[in-house]
Amino acid sequence: MPRLIPLASPDDPRIDAYRVIKERDLVGRGGRFIVEGRTVLDVALSPRNRFALESLLLMESRVEALAGLLAQAPDDLPVYTASQSILDGITGFHIHRGLLGVGLRGALPSMAELVASLPDEALVVVPLGIANHDNVGGIMRNAAAFGADAALFDFASCDPLYRKAIRVSVGGSLVVPFAREGSAGALCDRLKAHGFELLALSPAGAVTLNEVRRPRRAALLLGAEGPGLPDDILARATTVRIPMTAGFDSLNVATTSGIALHALAA
Repeated sequence: MPRLIPLASPDDPRIDAYRVIKERDLVGRGGRFIVEGRTVLDVALSPRNRFALESLLLMESRVEALAGLLAQAPDDLPVYTASQSILDGITGFHIHRGLLGVGLRGALPSMAELVASLPDEALVVVPLGIANHDNVGGIMRNAAAFGADAALFDFASCDPLYRKAIRVSVGGSLVVPFAREGSAGALCDRLKAHGFELLALSPAGAVTLNEVRRPRRAALLLGAEGPGLPDDILARATTVRIPMTAGFDSLNVATTSGIALHALAA
């Protein structure tokens, strides 16, 4: 069990990475990212996590209740504790969960490296132009739940290691290999060159999901809510629809990813 390090002031320089979380998330934090909440930290402290942790920051009143979680932490991991007022002073807003951690992004594989490393039989989810943090987190949660081999994002999509995306993913962003790079067209080119069949989800899809026979290498393309996938991307793929009640043709994109990943994984 790691040693606890009590903090007497929100100005302690050792916890600079936690400072003013909301604003700094918009510009990054030097190769670090923030994880929060017991469920996410449980994943972060497990062998499933692909990223190293730099430290934890806990509300002192929660330490006893978190003893089981802390027992999973390496002995040399710094664990800082603070009162609610000091914690709020550090982060810039009220942290009611009282449990934060700093992860290290490290050297992530490039898109080329990740695609080249995928197995001969693979299922990948490909969110394109999805900038909503909740939806990216939901997609990563579903990718983890249904065993996707990777999540491949174009650069127009939100970073899966954004604090809110990690939280919504309940740790899925820490588990599923991902890359975020380049344009939608370039990503589709790369997948096609590596033998992937492109399956594009659209309310106007040519075939229904239950008609799709899972290809050996399947890439599930998802577009942003509202505009959906661009016409040039749809033209390059097999378009797939999820049948719905007449007169209603819209599903949340994260929900759509769960339905489709479940069907293809099965």
